[in-house]
Amino acid sequence: MSRRDTPVGEDDLQAYVDGRLEAERLSAVEAYLTERPEIAAALDRDREIARTLRERLAFKAGEPIPARLRIANIREARRGRFAVTRLRLAAVMGWLILGSSGGWLANDVLRVPPQMPRVAVMADEAIAAHRTFVVEVVHPVEVRANEEAHLLQWLSKRLGTRLSAPDLTGLGYRLMGGRLLPAGAGPAAMLMYDDDQGTRLTLFVKTDEKAETSFQFVEEDGISAFFWRDAGLGYVVSAEAPRERLMQVATAVYDSLNRSAPSLSGDTL
Repeated sequence: MSRRDTPVGEDDLQAYVDGRLEAERLSAVEAYLTERPEIAAALDRDREIARTLRERLAFKAGEPIPARLRIANIREARRGRFAVTRLRLAAVMGWLILGSSGGWLANDVLRVPPQMPRVAVMADEAIAAHRTFVVEVVHPVEVRANEEAHLLQWLSKRLGTRLSAPDLTGLGYRLMGGRLLPAGAGPAAMLMYDDDQGTRLTLFVKTDEKAETSFQFVEEDGISAFFWRDAGLGYVVSAEAPRERLMQVATAVYDSLNRSAPSLSGDTL
């Protein structure tokens, strides 16, 4: 059976969305989608999301590659880790020669605790806070939306940077209020929104997040989240919502924050 005659699979559909499908497979995939309009519609949504992301984050392509991601620096770091590993192995052999007790100590020498990337830690903190407070009936927030000015002034003072509450009414979400949270060595702010169906959404904002990143997505036990870093702040948008729906919200939040960028992260209190 030739490549042209093989059944259409997930790899073909993903390549079709990404615009890298081989010419000999294009007619087979198009015929497959013609017979399955629901799959074709889902792929069209994926292509639109990818196009929107490329447009929104196009400015990143013009930025210099961070030093930590340059090939020469990565190779140098690997050489350093390899040298450290050889030293540890030499220490282990020495302990083994000394006896069985040395073997147990060597086990500790070799154990290097894995460290979660800082941006992933931020997402975990935000999802944990979201899961804790969205179920609250009486006290989901510390300060309610009818005191929005006081809420933002208080959170801005505690975080040391001027904050604003993105307007998400165009997507059906109203601000409920917010609260102050602990986050690692410093504070974080959480704003909560809800819609007419009672779905609650949170925006988590954390300071001291230096390295900028593009949108990243994670899903944990039914809670979806988009998170990114920008201008020294980290942001996480979380909700029990489909990825496509949450992508719309995250994009709206990002646009709103960029419009208020001079007062959001440039001024400290």
